[in-house]
Amino acid sequence: MFTGVFDKHDWGAVWQSIYAKTARDVERALGRSGRDLDDLKALLSPAAAPYLEEMAQLSRRMTEKRFGKVIQLYIPLYLSNECQNICTYCGFSYDNRIARRTLSAGELLSETAAIKAMGYEHVLLVSGEANQTVGVNYFVKALDVVRPHFAQVSMEVQPLECEEYSLLMKHGLHSVLVYQETYHREDYRLHHPKGKKSNFEYRLGTPDRLGKAGIHKMGLGVLIGLEDWRTDGWFTGLHLRYLEGRYWRTKYSLSFPRLRPHVGGLAPKVAMSDRELIQLVCAYRLVDEEVELSLSTRESPVFRDHAVRMGITSISAGSRTNPGGYSVDPGSLEQFEIHDDRSPAEIAAMIRRQGYDPVWKDWDMALQ
Repeated sequence: MFTGVFDKHDWGAVWQSIYAKTARDVERALGRSGRDLDDLKALLSPAAAPYLEEMAQLSRRMTEKRFGKVIQLYIPLYLSNECQNICTYCGFSYDNRIARRTLSAGELLSETAAIKAMGYEHVLLVSGEANQTVGVNYFVKALDVVRPHFAQVSMEVQPLECEEYSLLMKHGLHSVLVYQETYHREDYRLHHPKGKKSNFEYRLGTPDRLGKAGIHKMGLGVLIGLEDWRTDGWFTGLHLRYLEGRYWRTKYSLSFPRLRPHVGGLAPKVAMSDRELIQLVCAYRLVDEEVELSLSTRESPVFRDHAVRMGITSISAGSRTNPGGYSVDPGSLEQFEIHDDRSPAEIAAMIRRQGYDPVWKDWDMALQ
């Protein structure tokens, strides 16, 4: 289990190691192939900032060599905003006094039709964490409704048991995204004071359960702004390297969500500039040629226009972060405010202007 690997590394020691890296360490990392986790520390460090242009050019070449000049498009479909957790950064938090809603089968079909009309073949099902009302039985029914209409269905829901993931896979589940939020154990507990999500170790073990279930692809990431992004970034890399070695048949993706405004909003503890986010994206690409890198509508149009040339392989477009947001109840409360509200057609046109092809259907699934 990754917990055994994780426990061998002290947050403070990793932080010190990253911030002690020098320009010479960065140059050594850039000059190597087969980069390791110590190289990742150098590429994440403040010392790497003057080398960002070189990192970006190399990241672009490596991405195009492995993935071609294509950007995959996906869209989230929010199933429910019911949640039993208190999370300081989320609009769905249990202690927020909001109207709760869980989509019925008919409402799911309506949302599905609206998403299909945009051209999508890849949908991400998202919900708050409410095991009693939005649990495995609900997810099975949701997959049975949605799966016939899409080439690929992913999920971002509460952590589940291995056998529960296996059941959902039988109903067409392709990928699962599970974010640790932060690898800083004490700050994790600070931001998750109540609910099952407060169990740091259980969440940390979720990717192992997914790997044992044989999931086709899993996504990792942290919520940027809760803690030092460089240190959280390194622990994410450690987790990814462990999983790739142990569950080598599974494919992997990384996402880069930054804190966005929401009801009861939390100010970021550590701010991250756009240049630093590009540095993080490029650092991951330089140490891992195979991992998919995804960017959501949390980011601004200007930033996303540039990021598609820096190593990103998939982006969302036209997103709504509330259940029923596409057709059933567009005015209901969103989990967070999106920043890029351009339509999928506008995003596809932008991708073409950048010299890339927008892909509506997962290229990997198309080959199976």
